[in-house]
Amino acid sequence: MSQSITVLVVDNEPGFADLAGEMLERERSELVVEAATSGEEALEFIERHDVDCIVSDYEMPDLTGLELLERVREDDPEIPFVLFTGRGSEAVASEAIDAGVTQYLQKGTGREQYTLLANQITNAVAQYRAETELRESERRYERTVTTLHETTRELMRAETKAEIYETAVATAAEMGAVIAAGAYAFESTARVLEHVASATAEETCGVVDSEIEAPREDDLVWEAFSAGTTTRYEACTRPGGILKTELVQRSEIVVPLGSHGALVAGTDAESFDETTAEVVEILAANTEAALDRAEREQLLREHDRTLTRQNEELTRLNHINEIIREINHGVAQASTRSGIESTVCERLADTDRYRFAWIASDDPPVPTAWTGVDAAYMDRIRDADNHAPEVTLIQQTLETEQPCVVRDVLEAESWEQRRAEALTYGFQRVLAVPLTDGEREFGALLVHIGGGDEIGDAEREVLAELGETIGHAIHSVERTRAMLTDSRLELELECRDPRLLFNRLTTRIDEPLTVAGVIDRPNDEFVCFVSAPSSVDLRPVADEWAVIETCSVVSDGDDETLFEVTGSTTPLIDVLRTYDVTVRTAVAEAGTSTLVLEVPKQVEARTLFEAISERYPDTELEARRETASARSAQQLDTHLEEELTDKQYEALQAAHYSGFFEWPRESTGEDLAGVLDVSSPTYQYHLRAAERKLVTLALGRSSK
Repeated sequence: MSQSITVLVVDNEPGFADLAGEMLERERSELVVEAATSGEEALEFIERHDVDCIVSDYEMPDLTGLELLERVREDDPEIPFVLFTGRGSEAVASEAIDAGVTQYLQKGTGREQYTLLANQITNAVAQYRAETELRESERRYERTVTTLHETTRELMRAETKAEIYETAVATAAEMGAVIAAGAYAFESTARVLEHVASATAEETCGVVDSEIEAPREDDLVWEAFSAGTTTRYEACTRPGGILKTELVQRSEIVVPLGSHGALVAGTDAESFDETTAEVVEILAANTEAALDRAEREQLLREHDRTLTRQNEELTRLNHINEIIREINHGVAQASTRSGIESTVCERLADTDRYRFAWIASDDPPVPTAWTGVDAAYMDRIRDADNHAPEVTLIQQTLETEQPCVVRDVLEAESWEQRRAEALTYGFQRVLAVPLTDGEREFGALLVHIGGGDEIGDAEREVLAELGETIGHAIHSVERTRAMLTDSRLELELECRDPRLLFNRLTTRIDEPLTVAGVIDRPNDEFVCFVSAPSSVDLRPVADEWAVIETCSVVSDGDDETLFEVTGSTTPLIDVLRTYDVTVRTAVAEAGTSTLVLEVPKQVEARTLFEAISERYPDTELEARRETASARSAQQLDTHLEEELTDKQYEALQAAHYSGFFEWPRESTGEDLAGVLDVSSPTYQYHLRAAERKLVTLALGRSSK
């Protein structure tokens, strides 16, 4: 059905105006004719109603037709105006044309004049509407281009992708033919398109569903995005896109935004006009460029932040390394454990980075040295026993043998009781590192840090290395102290555990065994000299076990036989090595071994016993004795260890344990060379050198 055309017929003769209207409506069904009998009445009607065309007589009493034309054109210069007059002359026609009438028609008789008038009206209105639509389209295009330019500037100024998406959809929704617009961002991890922004034209609020889920693979948006090409969906009723499916007719255009996602614009018409589609594509191209720029800038900002953070961390690490060098120098000069601990705490607490530092023993974990904090804080840790969060942190550090960090004591639940003190003492983070020499633990070092930078991996590694340095230093001074101390601790243990090598041997031979000595060799190897009754041969039994590599006879007497046994390390030897413990005597019989161990003064007897019991549960402590040795003998022992090389000391031990110095000799140099896996001349060389140094120390004379 054609669009209706409202025509106003103005004539001072009422009958003629009505007649003309009736005739015009008969000629064309789309014509709707209204009548006015004067120019003033016509102006009033036009003011109140929309009129598509005016047909006016020339001669009227108040306003002539041309005067009415002038008044009408003041408001609408282009509205069709037909001068339909009974006064026909070239002068009137010329005046009408000069005045700008659309058409000039002289009244006549017969129906043909109304047919001609109806044609003039419809043609004039059609042209008027086309020109009006063209002008409006041009204005819309100009406004769109202007908006697009402004939007481009906004897109390039936007700092985040969210702002870019919001600006793009808002601009798209302002286009005349677009009633809704939306943006989808591609989430690469989940491989879905996420709805991130939407907008509608003011007169179509609610068209966009605010709860759109990520599109499925059969969705319109996903299809276009995965294809990477602009796609139009015309007169579409499939689900997906930005428009609700309740709309019977809808069309959408989906423009991919590179790898970022897609921009969608929708209309309720059957299709998009080319101009709107082109503008949407331009908007999408500008949006993609803005997203690329935002992504690059984001990467640059992140890179700058990373560089800044790395520079700050490097500066901090350089400062920490300087402190560590000072600590190492101080530790090297310290001669006692307390001196080492005090030096470490003082140097660390003297920095801007650390509020205070303290060291706790390993068992039980109690403070032994601190700097930068008052004793009251340490007393509260002691009073809290094992319930203090610091103690829990120390235990965790010692169990894992790794640095442990409390990133924020103000948020950690276990530190709730310490938050007030944290604010008082100005710390927010705590770092604990184990003090170890790789085999033994000597406690933990704790540093309390303010609320500035996080504790990075590099800082933890540096402080972990410091913990190892402190552990080696403590081990060294305690070992030196033990060598200079006359008194020694002896522990007598009875072990029935079948995993102990000596017990396993006696269950097979039904005879007692006596261990003459154990030599701890490098590369987790050992040499053990075992005495057994002469009726016993250990070699067939030893061949059955992988832990024993060789078993050979060193000497064969009338009453007993001395065997040398070599093999890989055992749990017992590992413990003895860790704590610098010496086996004085060891006797095994019927699956039970009695061990007498010489323990350095600095080693906790309970800690040593627990370490052995952990590996051999069926072990009991039979006796604990304090022994004293003559100062001269002790000094000789100390000097001997200092003077002899490892090879010389091994050679001397092997000769002693194997009865080499007995008469008659129970072993030969060739036998012992084989035990130590060296040539006979080499063994003789090391043994002679050890004997010469021993004699020199005993007699107090220098060897030339």
